[in-house]
Amino acid sequence: MENKLNKRERYKAQLRPIDYYKDFDNIDFESLNEADRFYLQDFGIFNTNFLEDEFTIRIRIPGGEISAQMFQEIADIVDEYDLTIILTARSGIQLHDVDVDDVLDIHKRINALGVTTWQSFGDNVRNIVTDPYDGCGEFSEIETYPIVVQMHDYIIKNPRYVGMLPRRVSVGISGNRANVTSFFANDIYFALAKKDGVFGFNVYMGGKNTEVAKSADIFLLKDEVFDFFKAFVEAFYLHGSRFSRAKTRIFHMIEDIGMEGLKAYIKKEYKKDFQSQGELILEKKEFSEFHKLKDGTYAFCYQTDFSRLKTDEIKEIADFATKNSLKIRFGIDQNIYLLGLKEPSSPLRSQALSETIVACAGNLCPYAVWSIKDETSYLPLDKINEHRIQVGFSGCAKGCGRHRHTDIGLIGLKTNNFGDTEGGARIFLGALHSNGASVGRQLFSMVPFVHLHETVSLVIELFELSGYKDFEEYASNVLIHCSEEFLSLWVLANLETNSTIAVPKLGSIQSFEYEKELLKKEFAELDFWEHVDENFHDGVSYLSKKLWTIEGEDPHYKPKIERTNFR
Repeated sequence: MENKLNKRERYKAQLRPIDYYKDFDNIDFESLNEADRFYLQDFGIFNTNFLEDEFTIRIRIPGGEISAQMFQEIADIVDEYDLTIILTARSGIQLHDVDVDDVLDIHKRINALGVTTWQSFGDNVRNIVTDPYDGCGEFSEIETYPIVVQMHDYIIKNPRYVGMLPRRVSVGISGNRANVTSFFANDIYFALAKKDGVFGFNVYMGGKNTEVAKSADIFLLKDEVFDFFKAFVEAFYLHGSRFSRAKTRIFHMIEDIGMEGLKAYIKKEYKKDFQSQGELILEKKEFSEFHKLKDGTYAFCYQTDFSRLKTDEIKEIADFATKNSLKIRFGIDQNIYLLGLKEPSSPLRSQALSETIVACAGNLCPYAVWSIKDETSYLPLDKINEHRIQVGFSGCAKGCGRHRHTDIGLIGLKTNNFGDTEGGARIFLGALHSNGASVGRQLFSMVPFVHLHETVSLVIELFELSGYKDFEEYASNVLIHCSEEFLSLWVLANLETNSTIAVPKLGSIQSFEYEKELLKKEFAELDFWEHVDENFHDGVSYLSKKLWTIEGEDPHYKPKIERTNFR
C-alpha cells in the first residue's frame, strides 16, 4: 500500500503554521475546527473538541532561567484570570483553565512579557533544557546556557521550522559532571565528555519517554554544538518520516535507517567530519536541599506541590529572590532553584515531599485518566524522600512523568479487572537512568490505588533489606538479573504471606527452572502454584486478582487526608 501523509502533514501542506499566525487576531476560539487545533499548538495553545471551552497555554523558559519580575508578572496574570499554574517536566510553565473568551488576551499578554509560547506544543523543537546548577554548581565544567539561548533563538519564529518538523524534538544539554535529573529521555542529548584532555560533549540520540537515547559515537567541542544542532534539525526536517504519526519520532527514524543513516544525513548538513566519542563524564550524586556553588554561595531547592503552584507562593519566592539578588531556575524535576544565598538557610517552606518525584499534569490534561497530583497521596512519600528514590508518575501511556526513566514508575489507569475500584496504576521498576543504560521494566500491569501504598512500601522495604544505599545500585545488582514475572510473583507472594523476604541476588539472568526453585524454597505452600506451568504469567494473574479484587464498595478506602501505611 502506498504511504500517505498523516493528517497533520496534509494541513501543513495546505497552509504553513507561520502563515496561519498572520490572521491570529481574527480566530474565533468558540468555533475551532480540527485544523485550528493543530495550528494553535504551534503557538502554545492547546484545546480538544471534547473540552471546547477550556484551554491550556504553555510558556517556554529556555534552560529554566526566569527573572523574579517575570515570574511575578506571570503570577499576576494567573491571579487576574483565575488560572491554574504548574511547572512542566521540561522546565517550562503551563497555564490551565483558560476560558475561551480570554485565550487571545492572555496569549498576547504572556508573549509581551519577554517570554514566548511559540513552539511549546506541536511539531517543533520544544523547550530546551539543562541542569539547574548549570555553570555555577560544584560539578559544572561547561556553562551551557549561552548555547541553549542560541538554539532557542534559532528556532523561534524561523518560518522553515515553526510547526513544520515531522514530529516534536526534545533537546537536553549539560556541562555538569553530575546532574540533578537524567537527560537520556531526550531526542538528542549533549552530555559532558572529555577527549584528549579537553571537555566537550558526547551526542546521544533517539530518547523519548519510554526509551533511552543511544550514543551516536560523536564528540563535539563547545563551539561546535550549535552548528551540529542546526544540522540535526535540518536533517530531521528533510528526512524524517511524515506518514504514520505513531512512527515519526527520531527514535523511529533510527529504527528505520539506523544510527549511521541518521548521522549521514546530519553530516551532509554539518559539512565537517565527526570526531568519535570521548569519555562520558557523568557521576551519580545525591543532591540535598542546599547545594554549595562554585563562588561559595548556596542554592536552595524549593519543592513544589508536585509541580502545582499558588500565586501567593510565587510572590513569596519572587520577593525573596529580589531582596536577596537571587537567580531563579526551574528544573526538569518540576522544582524551583534559588541560587546565590549567602548561607544554607531559607525562610521559604516547600509545599510537599516532591523533590525526587516527577508527576505529569494529571487530569488537567484531557489524556490523563486520573488526578495524578492527588494520587501521589497513595505513595509512601516519607520513605521515597528518605531514600532519595526517583519516581515518575504519568497519567497516561504518553509518559509525561517519564515513568520509565526512574527507580519506580507509575501510569494511572482505569480497569474493571479488580472489581468495583476507583482506578489504579501500572508499575515499572529499576531503570538504570543516571547513565542511560536501560529503562524500567514492568512489575505489574495494574495495581488498584487502594493497594498502591502497600505495594510500593513493600518494594521499598525489599530494597532496604538488600543493603544497598541507592535504589539504582540495587536495580543494577539485583532487579535486572531477575525476570519480570519472577519479580512480580516474588512481590505478590510477600504480600500474600505478609512477609518481607528479600529478592535473591542472582548475579545474572537465570533460567525459569532456577527462579521457580527459589520461589518454591520460600513460598511452596501458596496456591498460585496450581497456575504455574511453563512460565509464571498465569500465577501472577491469579495471585494479583486474589489479592486485589474488590467486591462492591472498597472496604479499605479512607479519605486521602487520613490515609496511612496500609501495612
